[in-house]
Amino acid sequence: MGRDAEEASLPVSSSELEQEEDDDDCYLSDQEDDALEESVLQVLEDEHLEDCHWSSSSVITKESLLLAQREDLRKVIELLGLREHHARTLLIHYRWDVERIFELLDQKGRDRLFSEAGIPLQNANNAGSTSSTEVTCNVCFEDVPPTATSEMDCGHNYCNDCWTEYFIVKINEGQSRRVRCMAPKCNSICDEAVIRKLVIARRPDLAERFERFLLESYIEDNDTVKWCPSIPHCGNAIRVKGDIYCEVECTCGCQFCFNCSLQAHSPCSCIMWELWIKKCRDESETVNWITVNTKPCPKCHKPVEKNGGCNLVACICGQAFCWLCGGATGRDHTWSSISGHSCGRFTDDQTTKTEQARRDLYRYMHYHNRYKAHTDSLKQEAKLKHDIQGKISISENKESKIKDYSWVINGLNRLFRSRRVLSYSYPFAFYMFGDEIFKDEMTPEERELKQNLFEDQQQQLEFNVERLSGFLEKDFQNFTDDEVMDTMKHVINLSNVVDRLCKQMYQCIENDLLYPLRTPHNIAPYKSKGLDRASELNISWDSAEQSSQSTKCSQDEHRSQHVMHNNEYGILYGVSFIQLPIIREASPCIVLSHFLFFVAEAYFNFLCSIDYPRKAGF
Repeated sequence: MGRDAEEASLPVSSSELEQEEDDDDCYLSDQEDDALEESVLQVLEDEHLEDCHWSSSSVITKESLLLAQREDLRKVIELLGLREHHARTLLIHYRWDVERIFELLDQKGRDRLFSEAGIPLQNANNAGSTSSTEVTCNVCFEDVPPTATSEMDCGHNYCNDCWTEYFIVKINEGQSRRVRCMAPKCNSICDEAVIRKLVIARRPDLAERFERFLLESYIEDNDTVKWCPSIPHCGNAIRVKGDIYCEVECTCGCQFCFNCSLQAHSPCSCIMWELWIKKCRDESETVNWITVNTKPCPKCHKPVEKNGGCNLVACICGQAFCWLCGGATGRDHTWSSISGHSCGRFTDDQTTKTEQARRDLYRYMHYHNRYKAHTDSLKQEAKLKHDIQGKISISENKESKIKDYSWVINGLNRLFRSRRVLSYSYPFAFYMFGDEIFKDEMTPEERELKQNLFEDQQQQLEFNVERLSGFLEKDFQNFTDDEVMDTMKHVINLSNVVDRLCKQMYQCIENDLLYPLRTPHNIAPYKSKGLDRASELNISWDSAEQSSQSTKCSQDEHRSQHVMHNNEYGILYGVSFIQLPIIREASPCIVLSHFLFFVAEAYFNFLCSIDYPRKAGF
């Protein structure tokens, strides 16, 4: 919503009035030296605080997905000396966490690490023999020649027809990323090259789906990579290194929480935000309103709302009952009693239930109204960008000594960020000081003390945000130079004050409110310069080529049999056609050399695919 405004920037034309708000905290005051010293110290402190929540994000597009996957495969292959499909099996089992694999290698040992992931400890000899003796398949009990069977690394050998039917079922069930051997009690993962060869001969469409599932496993099974939740889907994925409790912005403009993939909602935790949006959209508050304002008919049990002063009410079904207690009565109502009924005695349960429902309703309305008010203000203030651009154009074209109006854009960006924080602070307060999540975490005295502390900071932030909004809405294009200077001073000071208050609120939430609790609740840290915009994933050609060479060196003769099948899907083992866009912007000589490399690579693999069947004795 406020992303476009955050990206806007104006050229600086006067060093005299240069005030870059993102360079942090330049106060205009009479005590310039003291203010400068305070500003420098605060910048150092703020940078230290942001370093505590370090994270970096990058965008993985369709073109760079294969390269990103091969980068992790190369690390595992080089360290453990595995074949590619075994390395992928290991990475999928441990959710593509390379560092965790290296840690567990020391803790569990090689054999246990492999067996838990489904990698056979001793590879079977898949070359087989040239004997013409028929083999009996233990699944269909048919006698078939050895060339019509396939043996997995675990040593289990069945006919190709049974393997193919089994693989087709598994791919249709969505289990193609980890297809286990169909032998009883065998935990080994089948060789993806064998799966590819058998399935593509009968169902090319399923083979293509199998390839896609293997490729997308890097996103689906990876805790540090998630699809961008944009609607319609942009096709990008975001990879985060460091703290996963962060908010990122995709190159398509979608801003979201990386942990839960919902819209950016800090300072609310993910649990708080999920409960809040559910509470806002379901009928829970309608039920509360019915409980407070209606009473059930004792006959048909439908809710009845009272529309008059008489306490003898009648339902549409014809049943009369007493509004005071809900009991069924006759039709007569005198000054002293209702016919056949008297309800003057106090009943604590019904009164307590009604009052609690009324209190919960009013409490929710208090926080929701303020959350909605600031959200609506943010939408209205987003329209200020166009108006302010027009005002700046008018101001720059008139005769004036002031030509630099970057402070207006910086102030507008600060307004958007702080308004968003203020808006989400109300759902946070609703759950932080309510009974839904932390009922037994705090005593009533502690809750009241912490609530007062938080609301004091919230009130200060709200007051200064409204002041900043008021100054930015002024028609400064009609002001004199002195009036513009005065407005500039207030906007810059208020921008810094608001930024400082936001930081203080986050420190209060993290250190004073959430940290002492037994239930862990993590929130995305406050970013003074706005959400981190994910950068394009950059994998150099040298790195990609190195990954290709190391991958091929780790393959045995099994691999060459299936090179031509992969070329049908645009993937050549060791080199991907997806790499071509990376070198298009290079010089013609470099492009030509890489093109010749591709031709030689393809021809070499073609020769291998011809020679392999003769060597294997098929």
